[in-house]
Amino acid sequence: MDTFSNFKLPPILYDAVMQLGFKHPTAIQSASFSKICSGRDLIGIAQTGTGKTMAYTLPLLRNITQPSQSSPRILILVPTRELVLQVVESIDKLSKELPFQIVGIFGGTNINTQKKQIENGADIVVATPGRLYDLAVSRALRLKNIQKLVIDEVDVMLDLGFRHQLINIFDLLPEQRQNIMFSATMNSEVENIISNFFRNPNKVSTALSGTPLKNIKQTRFNAPNYNSKLNLSLFLLAKKEAFKKVLIFVDQKRIADRLFEALELNFRNECGVLHSNKSQNYRRNAIEEFKSGTYKILVTTDLMARGIDINEVSHVISFNTPEFSENYMHRIGRTGRAQKQGESILLSTKKEQEFRIQIERYMNFEIKVCEWPAEVELSNELMPEERKIVKERYNPNQKKNDDVPGPAFHEKKEKNKKVNLGGSYKRTIGKKYKKPKTRGDKNFNRKKRK
Repeated sequence: MDTFSNFKLPPILYDAVMQLGFKHPTAIQSASFSKICSGRDLIGIAQTGTGKTMAYTLPLLRNITQPSQSSPRILILVPTRELVLQVVESIDKLSKELPFQIVGIFGGTNINTQKKQIENGADIVVATPGRLYDLAVSRALRLKNIQKLVIDEVDVMLDLGFRHQLINIFDLLPEQRQNIMFSATMNSEVENIISNFFRNPNKVSTALSGTPLKNIKQTRFNAPNYNSKLNLSLFLLAKKEAFKKVLIFVDQKRIADRLFEALELNFRNECGVLHSNKSQNYRRNAIEEFKSGTYKILVTTDLMARGIDINEVSHVISFNTPEFSENYMHRIGRTGRAQKQGESILLSTKKEQEFRIQIERYMNFEIKVCEWPAEVELSNELMPEERKIVKERYNPNQKKNDDVPGPAFHEKKEKNKKVNLGGSYKRTIGKKYKKPKTRGDKNFNRKKRK
């Protein structure tokens, strides 16, 4: 088995890795380390939770030379502000004894504060594409000295609509640079960016995109509706010894808020909610409370939880069955991290069975179905979005509106029958009172009166 001593890291960097408690590199870290150090472009495909962040930060920190206070040399692009903070924190821990400046850039905060941070010097910039492009166009951030470009979670960036920003950023970067891309899935849009902007890249894939992680136990329940799913979730979460740290995924923000309010009644001060409608500080606090263990339960949407590194998540509950199989893979990747055991529970209504079948085909793996617990009530109450809208073609008992008064009607008075003649009216008045059309007509009109 590989060890970090095989990487021939500088003593300061090696000691930092040991202090963080990492003994053996993951598969993606071992496969990509030497290739990134070689300076060639690299494409890394690995599932969420396999240590992709350290897979590129270690070789970059190993090869970086003396600090430069003029402009950054390493640019790391990630899709969300939460990921910016996470990557910055990860690099800070590894480079705390190294004389390098790391700056995180993202939207939703004062841009002038970030400009001052950049003016003070930055060797490594971690950024979201939108805010980075704004700073680059305003010349507050100069990208002419970038030597290494890392694009992490590129599939999420494209899902969020950052394709044009990425292409614009490529145009601002020097042509001679090393491109490093990491993604959990590979699709046509990702391949298009690779073919247009990468030069003969090395490709590293530690697992197929749809391969389920071996250390994650997957089970599922069939549920008729939202309220039945809620009853089952409350029943499972009450087993606190087993369900120590639980992520619950939903597909909509309003469902996340509704579910959080229901769980809060039973697990007061033990659960939080995370989605894009929450403020940045609220989202940051929710993640920190969940990481620290104050929150035992975190309800979240797919995009908000992508790439966030939260250790020791015991269970992932998919409250709805996602329409896209890739989203299910990212969900279950939140548990079973760092070679620990995890468990995934999928809840599906009758309408969602089609999505469940697609997920199983994608993974080439059949999820074991569990019997519904006898203690859990199967509710008949439907939420508004679950109710059918019945349109009646003909109902003889329906009340008609024959007796409803119609619009008022009467003959117009004489004074209201006037017609707006517009310009012709003005011409008629001009003839009657001999008013001049222009100044030149004054003399003519005066002579005519005489």
